[in-house]
Amino acid sequence: MQEKIIRKATEMFLKLGFKSVTMDDIAGEMCISKKTIYKYFTNKEVLIAEGTAIIHNKIQQIIGEIVAKNLNAIEENFEIKKMFREMFKSADHSPIYQLKRYYPEIHEKLIATEIEDCTTIFDENIQKGIKQGLYRENIDIKTFVKFYYTLIFSLHETTQRENEILKLEIQALEYHTRAIATAEGIIELEKQLLNYNI
Repeated sequence: MQEKIIRKATEMFLKLGFKSVTMDDIAGEMCISKKTIYKYFTNKEVLIAEGTAIIHNKIQQIIGEIVAKNLNAIEENFEIKKMFREMFKSADHSPIYQLKRYYPEIHEKLIATEIEDCTTIFDENIQKGIKQGLYRENIDIKTFVKFYYTLIFSLHETTQRENEILKLEIQALEYHTRAIATAEGIIELEKQLLNYNI
């Protein structure tokens, strides 16, 4: 029952927003009493924290599966963006924006974890791209990784609408890729941009 509650609550939080969904809403949607929810979760904040941890773990698992496909570095980044597009297509409001505004402690903890994981993923992607001849060899990887995740998290924290974020994220990815790509990398980027919009 605990897992079912987290799953349903997380689905509702993503669709309707962390602030607007109440414990009554979750209980009503699941046809259970509010008392049943409180049996497992002392308050809404605990439920949100559990839900965001599950979303984070699911994202990391899917990213791991994409990386395991051994695509080229640029295609890999676009596949990850497609995954986010699918995962959050039903969301009306940016989950990160809402967390920062209404639940800053949960937001701070989540962002610290995300930055750590993203640093590793972005770093490995750039190294892979350099080996494949898609990214320039003479770049400071740590600096470009920091530039990119700062840009991505800034978009999430300052933009309310999820569909707007998804568009901006692709523009950020294009911006990031053009900054580090070789001539061959630019050709691959243009190909991925065409495929992404199909």
